[in-house]
Amino acid sequence: TSPFVWLRTRFYYLLIRLYFDHEFSIEEFTRGAKQAFSVVSKLLSQRKLDLLEELVSAEVLQVLKEKLSLLPDSHRDALAADIDAIMYTTEGDVRIYYDDDGIKFVSILMCFWYLNGANLPDEVPGEAKVFQIVFGDENTKEKKHLLTANYEFQREFTEGAKPDWTITRIEHPKLLE
Repeated sequence: TSPFVWLRTRFYYLLIRLYFDHEFSIEEFTRGAKQAFSVVSKLLSQRKLDLLEELVSAEVLQVLKEKLSLLPDSHRDALAADIDAIMYTTEGDVRIYYDDDGIKFVSILMCFWYLNGANLPDEVPGEAKVFQIVFGDENTKEKKHLLTANYEFQREFTEGAKPDWTITRIEHPKLLE
């Protein structure tokens, strides 16, 4: 990320700690986001959407139901990310906003890069190259794909609201489009 974006996100984290959650830690949030990403991505690949109702917003679930029904098995398998296969995680954007009724929200977009051994073609639709990594020697060769995903986490900070983060956006570029 650019130095400006990095500085801006750190400023937002300070605002979150000062005005919303005095114990907020981006390190702790990132650990939880990685766990949530791993669980949700596996449930998506297994089409167990009913188990996602407490984690993912209803609007996103409706869109996912439509998209998953059209997805080939290889693409669906590629959605799953083991927590140990997450190679890199970074925050993409942080937003603090109020709606017309004065309800306070914080949204944090997390970007994940993960390895997956799904049997994907070398080229996926849209002419985007899928990065492949080969592990082992000639006898034990294992091909993995380096894939990306973006998950947006949102939490309401109005007094009396549940202290739960909800996933309000799920993107798996070139897989879940």
